[in-house]
Amino acid sequence: MNLKNMKNAVTNWFSKPWYPVVISAYPVLALLSANVGQVQPNAAIRPLLISIAFGGLLFFIVWLFLRNSKVHKAAFLTTLLLVLFFTYGHAYIYIDEKYPKSNYTTWLAIGWIVLLLLSFFWTTRPKLTFISSAPTLNTVTLALLVMSLGQTSFGDGPRGAHALGLKNAAIETDLVRPENPPDVYFFILDSYGRSDLLYSAYGFDNSEFVSELEKRGFFVAKCSQSNYVRTEISLGSSLNMQYLQGLDETFTPKSTSRRVLWDSMKHSAVRYNFENMGYETVTFETGFAWLDINDSDHFMSLPPISSGGMTDFEGLFLRTTAARYVQDLGLVDPDYLLGVGFRDRFKFVFNNIDDVAKIEQPTFTYIHVISPHPPFVFDPEGNPTYPPDFWNDQRQYPPGLYQKGYVNQLQYLNKNMLAAIDTIVANSETPPIIIIQGDHGPWLQPKDKRFWNLTAIYFPEHQDQLYSTITPVNIFRLVFNTYFGGKYDILEDISYFSPVPNLYDFSEIPNSCNHPGN
Repeated sequence: MNLKNMKNAVTNWFSKPWYPVVISAYPVLALLSANVGQVQPNAAIRPLLISIAFGGLLFFIVWLFLRNSKVHKAAFLTTLLLVLFFTYGHAYIYIDEKYPKSNYTTWLAIGWIVLLLLSFFWTTRPKLTFISSAPTLNTVTLALLVMSLGQTSFGDGPRGAHALGLKNAAIETDLVRPENPPDVYFFILDSYGRSDLLYSAYGFDNSEFVSELEKRGFFVAKCSQSNYVRTEISLGSSLNMQYLQGLDETFTPKSTSRRVLWDSMKHSAVRYNFENMGYETVTFETGFAWLDINDSDHFMSLPPISSGGMTDFEGLFLRTTAARYVQDLGLVDPDYLLGVGFRDRFKFVFNNIDDVAKIEQPTFTYIHVISPHPPFVFDPEGNPTYPPDFWNDQRQYPPGLYQKGYVNQLQYLNKNMLAAIDTIVANSETPPIIIIQGDHGPWLQPKDKRFWNLTAIYFPEHQDQLYSTITPVNIFRLVFNTYFGGKYDILEDISYFSPVPNLYDFSEIPNSCNHPGN
């Protein structure tokens, strides 16, 4: 095909009104791009297919309604109807956030019905054909689609072993794997607070759980603090065994960028060291793409569709469209399905501990459990709870309801953790190393107490290396030094507060713990 024929073919193709189908795909991809790092791209596959099918079906119905001959008119009217359908939920959410006490629901619905009727009256006028609009609308909708696809990029693809997210990460290439290497388990229990904080803030006595850990040989740090107050910076530091300040040019006070930080968590110095010694890595799906290490040797994940029949992303997409009323009518409840998803992932972790413990090769297993962090989906016995029961009309957590949900979920988590520990130890020929750590303390606490995290470590035959004020930045330094011949310096234990969105604008928070023996 010569250049002239190719140009004619493109011109002919763009003169056809296929833009309604393209505009049907855009809302899903735009929502995905707005949540980059929060969900995996495959979460958009089903809603994307449904949205395109809905747009195509609506186009066909409108075309039939206009008696088949008005294809360009049908395409333009379909596009207006799709815009109204896909923007309704966004308008609803915006007004609800700005004017939560106003009686906006009825008036918003009336406004959209008026726009719907005007769209019909205007586009069905006999003199309007919209034939000349097709090339422009095809180009614009295609450009929107390409832009949204570009924004969903997660940067580098899976890289596996021997990759580092930070060039200056504290790796050691001379570590020695012992003859009988211990498996290493790193449990992050999201927002799990220190015992004295749980008692003073919530009146909850966690001593039974701590006592059970100590009976099993764990060292529980009485005065532990996290180094940082938010998950991503806390884990970025823990998994790279360094403070973030000065570690990368993006970690500056005015920066809000997280891409390098997220990459430093997925391709960390800790992971590099273990993989370099021939360890296999095991990780679990969390429900948050920026937390998922999906290029590990064993990435444990649920099927894309939860047992409840809808993913979290699908529930979010539903609420941004006019279909949100199926929730009001009780036909679909995304908040219920949110709870189903979190419960399924929680149970999946603890139901698969036995399989992980039986892997023949030495393993470094990193398990991030989104608990006792919200949403609150379990009572103390593991019965399901309804997430909205713990938030207000603005989906915020009042202190009393947060306390109730947090303590409920923590008690069920405790039972599962003890069972998991027993399973791991029973299936380990060489005593394993087990680290249980809260990435930070619970929400809604004073600035200094938000660092008060749980730290419990099973350190076979070397518990004397541990101390009560240990912080996460030093834990794996001790692991590598004690068991693998490492030569890491033990850093000063410091905690730094930073506000949102300036995650790297750090100010030091002293450890005020006065526990006996500190």
